[in-house]
Amino acid sequence: MRLKDKIAIITGAANGIGLATAQRFGEEGAKVVLADYDAEAGTVQEVELNKLGYAVKFIQVDVANRGSVNALVEQTLDHFGQIHILVNNAGITRDAMLTKMTEVDFSSVLNVNITGVFNCTQAVVPHLAKQGHGKIINTSSVSGVYGNVGQTNYAASKAAVIGMTKTWAKELGRKGINVNAVAPGFTSTAMVAKMPETIIDQMKSSVSLQRLGDPRDIANAYLFLASEESSYVHGHVLQVDGGIMM
Repeated sequence: MRLKDKIAIITGAANGIGLATAQRFGEEGAKVVLADYDAEAGTVQEVELNKLGYAVKFIQVDVANRGSVNALVEQTLDHFGQIHILVNNAGITRDAMLTKMTEVDFSSVLNVNITGVFNCTQAVVPHLAKQGHGKIINTSSVSGVYGNVGQTNYAASKAAVIGMTKTWAKELGRKGINVNAVAPGFTSTAMVAKMPETIIDQMKSSVSLQRLGDPRDIANAYLFLASEESSYVHGHVLQVDGGIMM
């Protein structure tokens, strides 16, 4: 197993890509903390994944709140004893065209998608550094690479994640900590499923493979970066987008 007995915190893990990642990590022997703001969904998924034989613990967290993040880390250590992997997957969208985007919509996305990643990483790094090894995987987006109409706040936040990833790679490599990012393309999540069929068709047509990504496509990328197979991959942004043409 590629992650046997590794302890992983995955934020935003109660559904979508985060949940698929928790499942893949569990399949590969990891012990996983499902960290999510949605207590109802997180509790349900904790039960379901444990039924499958995985070692999973749900911990509610607001990644934008440092006190909540500190509690997440302490509870993880109390339950599993160590932390080896952090996947900063939690993120939100509040889409609107520039002229219609409110200050609240702009700041709320940055608080979760930038400050949340900063909070979780800063809280976990001392524990990874003390043991001399660890993996940090941040979630960016093709919107952060290319920009996207109606996503000033989201694109800005995901571009910032790339900047933080490259900065932390320079700072933390000497401590034995690999830092990388994944930039997913259009992925078939519950949020996307609510969109009009015409919009979904447009999304598919902009992808060279002519399909949306499956959450497990992204989870497999996280798995690679969390495993020892990527021990010399550092400061990289891995686009998993089916060959998007923007």
